[in-house]
Amino acid sequence: MKPVVAVLAAALLAPLPLAAEAPPTAEHTPATITTTSATPAAPNAYDLYVAGRFDAAMKAGEASNSALGFVTAARAALADAQTRAGPCLDCLKRAEDYARKAIALDNSVSDAHVYLAVAMGYEARIVGPVWARAHNYPGQAKDELDMALRLNPKNAWALGALGGWNIEIVRTGGARLASWIYGATDDAGLAAFASAFRQAPDNLTVRYQYALSLSGYDLDRFRPQIDDALAKVASLKPVTAYERTAQHRAAELASLLKKGDRDAFDAMVRRYQGYPP
Repeated sequence: MKPVVAVLAAALLAPLPLAAEAPPTAEHTPATITTTSATPAAPNAYDLYVAGRFDAAMKAGEASNSALGFVTAARAALADAQTRAGPCLDCLKRAEDYARKAIALDNSVSDAHVYLAVAMGYEARIVGPVWARAHNYPGQAKDELDMALRLNPKNAWALGALGGWNIEIVRTGGARLASWIYGATDDAGLAAFASAFRQAPDNLTVRYQYALSLSGYDLDRFRPQIDDALAKVASLKPVTAYERTAQHRAAELASLLKKGDRDAFDAMVRRYQGYPP
């Protein structure tokens, strides 16, 4: 296998929106544990996730033994992984397992496919390109995103993930090889992000991940867009514990840009993208 192909294979996804932060809709109602009338209701997995009680949210979602319960558990596992100080492969494996269980129970839940793609993308950054290529993670991740958008073309999380996927592939392998091997272009990535913004203009997480993706790709070229995205993140009200973390991290990045500390900025972007030190 040519080295450049292996490198491209590892570039599955830019940092992706890990979960829908808005209150669930009828399409994606948070799972609760079924109880009898004489038994107090168990904690709602989504509410536990919102509060930042990720371990409890995973347990409640898993105990529901339903597709939506496992979706919430996958969301919590990804949040747990992304808010830690360093990469956590076990956390990501747990998220992948929950997402696969959700899909096995109900293949029609769009977010489950997004979370599976996200988990695989972050895993690949930890274990490296050879392992990722051997297990066909690039193809699997893209297939999951395509399925998510077939199920719900307006899914802002899937659109943001697709935007990050295109940009990261181009960043790693160059425009010509990215287009030839994967059909990825930066124009397609930007268009997917723009579609995500149209679907969810005030989504804090998607804006944050957009800023990370462009920062890791070409800071000089996209500095105005990055500054605008970080300012937008600062202006929005966080709803969940994960959003509070994202907003804090965006503020750190904006401060480093203002100071002109490029080395520290680049290192922080890489860390928040999930790469090992």
